[in-house]
Amino acid sequence: MTNKIAVPFVSFKPLENELKNELSRAFDRVLNNSWYIDGNEDNIFEKGFSQYIGTKYCVGCGNGLDALMLSLKALNIGPGDEVIVPSNTYIATALAVTYVGAKPVFVEPDIRTFNINPDCIEASLTPRTKAIMPVHLYGQSCDMDRIMVICEKYNLFIVEDCAQAHGAIYHSKKNNRDYKTGTLGDAAGFSFYPGKNLGALGDAGAAVTNEEEIAKKIRAFGNYGSDYKYHHIYKGNNSRLDELQAAFLSVKLSHLDRMNNVRRLVAKKYMEGIKNPDIVLPFIPDYTEPVWHIFAIRVKNRDSLERFLNDRGIGTNKHYPIPMHLQGAYKDLGFKEGDFPIAEEISSTELSLPMYYGLTDEQIQWVIDCINQWEA
Repeated sequence: MTNKIAVPFVSFKPLENELKNELSRAFDRVLNNSWYIDGNEDNIFEKGFSQYIGTKYCVGCGNGLDALMLSLKALNIGPGDEVIVPSNTYIATALAVTYVGAKPVFVEPDIRTFNINPDCIEASLTPRTKAIMPVHLYGQSCDMDRIMVICEKYNLFIVEDCAQAHGAIYHSKKNNRDYKTGTLGDAAGFSFYPGKNLGALGDAGAAVTNEEEIAKKIRAFGNYGSDYKYHHIYKGNNSRLDELQAAFLSVKLSHLDRMNNVRRLVAKKYMEGIKNPDIVLPFIPDYTEPVWHIFAIRVKNRDSLERFLNDRGIGTNKHYPIPMHLQGAYKDLGFKEGDFPIAEEISSTELSLPMYYGLTDEQIQWVIDCINQWEA
């Protein structure tokens, strides 16, 4: 076998080395100011991120799950309500619904895009349905025109889960214009977990919206239910973006488009180079311009390919090996194997390839060559 080339599934080092001086200056600035919560760095980042996304308001939160949960609370969604979520996503999407006391209602994805299938939504609506939470999974936007038509028809809220889609573009045929994900609903939640396209150096998140009242409620709910110090109008939570993470995020935000374009180049090389007929490559609808948080392929004999790649120094991951309806956390919903066959098919065949800023041409080619050499 040819000498192996190490290709980790993800590495933060290339970007951290490139931005080390900027990040160090940001750290020193926060330390010298001796102000760590709800200060100038947070204000700067919130303003910069809302301008980047294209919304009027941004509220920093402790993490992406909280951003979704606080958005739902701000829309008065709670016990007795139902929220439509995709059956194929990370569990945080459903947990946000659970945490406000509502019920997550799973809807199957499109097998080609992995995202929620608009054709399946209406059959799952009930008089208790209050919102749809589309997840722009792996950095590719959902078919939002069709989802928005359903929401208008049934007077439902939209809370976008943008945890993996920082800067992803949606081409709306309905409005004949382009949108960044996060601007297409009543509110949206973003995660800045370190591995995201825009990642902090710890946990962090943000909610965005164009409605001032929603933004005020999200901020109050995340600050112990307080609109000003020691005045509590809600039973709130403690979920705020700290100054240090805000400062780091501002540094990275200025490089986000460039970093996303590098991911697009990596994805293009994968798409053009991988020729193995047993591999199902990502499908890119004409309505989306992905940012490739994850490069997900599908393959029937996944474990064999994974071992083959790992043996050759190539890191992989599976998103997600157990679908939500079969997780112990949601056994109370009473689902069994076979209830959501498309989500189960994706869970058993999806394999994620290395995708991050800093992959070299040599590493990319090694991944391509090894996949093409593999025999099912």
